[in-house]
Amino acid sequence: MRTDSVFWIASMTKPITAVAVLRLQDEGKLSVEDPVEKYLPEFKGQWLVSEKSKDRQVLVLAPRPITLRDLLTHTAGLGDVPSPRPHATLAELVMAYAREPLQFPPGSKWSYSNPGINTLGRIVEVVSGQGYADFLQRRIFTPLGMKDTTFWPTPAQQKRLAKSYQPKAEARGLEETSIFFIKGDLGDRHRTPFPAGGLFSTAQDIGRFYQMMLNGGEWRGQRLLSREAVTQMTRTQTGDIKTGFTDGMSYGFGFAVVKQPQGVTGMLSPGAFGHGGA
Repeated sequence: MRTDSVFWIASMTKPITAVAVLRLQDEGKLSVEDPVEKYLPEFKGQWLVSEKSKDRQVLVLAPRPITLRDLLTHTAGLGDVPSPRPHATLAELVMAYAREPLQFPPGSKWSYSNPGINTLGRIVEVVSGQGYADFLQRRIFTPLGMKDTTFWPTPAQQKRLAKSYQPKAEARGLEETSIFFIKGDLGDRHRTPFPAGGLFSTAQDIGRFYQMMLNGGEWRGQRLLSREAVTQMTRTQTGDIKTGFTDGMSYGFGFAVVKQPQGVTGMLSPGAFGHGGA
């Protein structure tokens, strides 16, 4: 392992997407309380699954529209659909999510949602007028000096890629395996830049991103986020809803937040924040 090894960071992409959204809020271009349909009209009049069995599904109109807050906290209840092809645009993919009925009333439950974070990436495109990957590059990666963070690693970066392994048959050692999530050439710039889990990065780059958050939104004298936005992102926003994959967790905006340290979080403090990835 080298200090400049490149990793597929998977869901560690999610907090970076959340920072993009909160940057736009800081600029007055959106609010986390806005309904999603304000920016994506295809989400108007969504249906909700009220009953479901093996051969029957009953739909009713959702009690209220989903909001950006719901997407940021994984409480929107969005349904999922597989991407139709590796080169699908975010606009196409999110249009498909909008046609799926909600799985529960918005804000009532927590369910880890890749579609929700992908939808936020599309909202970034609509509000900023830029491609999602371009926005991240110009507004986050370049200011922080995150030179190895990308959806499409170059041939030189791919030579530094940390390889994944799996057990061989009958437990006779290990064999190299590909990244299950990504189809086709890693450097194919037409491949969908998934806001929920598509980025590659290095330990140094991610360290810069988290140091900016620990500095209250500032990096080497340059402010990327307001202190208010950082506070919003890193405090519990899900109330008493049971969230996360371990007990004692809650969610802020794009970040998991430790509420009551226990088990695997026993060594952490209340209020510690971060995000893992597959």
